[in-house]
Amino acid sequence: MSELSKIIDSLEVKFFKLSKKIENLEQLNESLSNELSALKQNAQQENKHIISLKQELESLKITNSLLGSEEYKKETKLKINSLIREIDYCIAQLSE
Repeated sequence: MSELSKIIDSLEVKFFKLSKKIENLEQLNESLSNELSALKQNAQQENKHIISLKQELESLKITNSLLGSEEYKKETKLKINSLIREIDYCIAQLSE
């Protein structure tokens, strides 16, 4: 009977250790999930900021070329031509 008691005690100790390990892993999982969520949100904000900066850069390129810079003149002409085509298309749609 004493061997059975020892086995039961041993199983209880192992069960307790496993239970604590599971609890610790669940806490770690929750912590990592929260950190991942925060990092995803931060990445989205950074992507929005990058898009905003790209738009600002494009505006500055156009402005710079309109002020006489040769560097972006071709791009600006293409953009203006594209805008003119869009306006022509809108006018054609309105006149139908």
